[in-house]
Amino acid sequence: MSAPETEVTALPAALHGQPIERVQRDGVEYVVLGTAHVSRSSMEAVEALLDHEHFDAVAVELCDSRAQSMRDPEAFKQMDLFKVIRQGKAGMVAASLVLSTFQKRLADQSGIQPGAEMKAAMDGAERRGLPLWLIDREVGTTLKRAWRSVGFWQRFGLLGGLLASVFEREEIEQGEIEKLKQGDLLESAFSEFASSSKPLYDSLIGERDAFMAARLREEAARPATTTEHRRVLVVIGAGHLKGLCTLLREQQDDPAAKVAELAVPPPKARWPKWVAAGLVLLVFAAIAWAFHRNASLGTQALLAWVLFTGGFAALGALVAGAHPFSITAAFIAAPIKPFRPGIPAGGISAMAEAWARRPRVVDFDTLRDDIVHWSGWWKNRVARTLLNFFLVSVGTIVGEYSAGIHIFKSLF
Repeated sequence: MSAPETEVTALPAALHGQPIERVQRDGVEYVVLGTAHVSRSSMEAVEALLDHEHFDAVAVELCDSRAQSMRDPEAFKQMDLFKVIRQGKAGMVAASLVLSTFQKRLADQSGIQPGAEMKAAMDGAERRGLPLWLIDREVGTTLKRAWRSVGFWQRFGLLGGLLASVFEREEIEQGEIEKLKQGDLLESAFSEFASSSKPLYDSLIGERDAFMAARLREEAARPATTTEHRRVLVVIGAGHLKGLCTLLREQQDDPAAKVAELAVPPPKARWPKWVAAGLVLLVFAAIAWAFHRNASLGTQALLAWVLFTGGFAALGALVAGAHPFSITAAFIAAPIKPFRPGIPAGGISAMAEAWARRPRVVDFDTLRDDIVHWSGWWKNRVARTLLNFFLVSVGTIVGEYSAGIHIFKSLF
């Protein structure tokens, strides 16, 4: 329920008109402030509310990695590219960087750093010695769940929309900025698709509402937080206000079980791997049959496999502006991919690129500025390594299908 009228009139000017909900649950009063991600007034509202009322804890719509990024904006400069590639996280790191450039674009135009109100809440809790609860789901998990929630063809639209949000040179219209103030930053980056895809909307918004409601209940249930009168300030984006408050009142699931359920990416669909493996097996069966007919025909089929897969992978590296060593690595790794489980051809070529052209300090210093521009992906060594990973991976897939088509046409 909303705050009583007498309490609202006593609020300081910075809180007038701010979306504030008060929820009672399990002996805890949650004062939920819906904030705008690109608004100075939201930052002032957080500070005013902390000054105006007494709280026992502060909860913010942040995960561990985003909170760490706010505390230490330069932490990404310590990124180990080799480790990122070996662990298969190159795509996720690239997506996170693209999202960060979208945030930078907003900050440059609006004059407000996105998430400034969350930083104000963190700083306010630290100054007052209050426990800080990080209640949002890890952004990497959210992106994975969003990616796997949509169909194969929709993923191309997602990539296009995300890239367009970064490389669009026109200024964001004021109306769009106002919409951002009432929404969620992740939803805004995928706005066109989130509004038309229920699975995507659920991953970006609905699931996080449920996750944050469960996290609040989980934190409040810890023995260390038990006091006679518990009041928690919850700072979240305005786009989550209604959903979170509803779930906070009505959610009946065990909070720890709910958090565990939503904290992991859904399992990858197995059929794409089975289809891909089946197609490769068919191709190699065709090559074996060609050798059975005669050695010359078999040699031609095998050579076609090597040239198509290696050639398209090397072409991807070439387009990425990779070092000759990386291009060679792509050409060698792609044809033997079916016999070499683990790191894909794009990963091997990217590691070769990172070794041949080790990123310099300046590449990390200018990374977020460079990738706002198309040319920056080729100029910056960190960005070029990630680009090389992506293009070689795509080239390998194109090469496999092209080789299969060519071999079957030549045999039948």
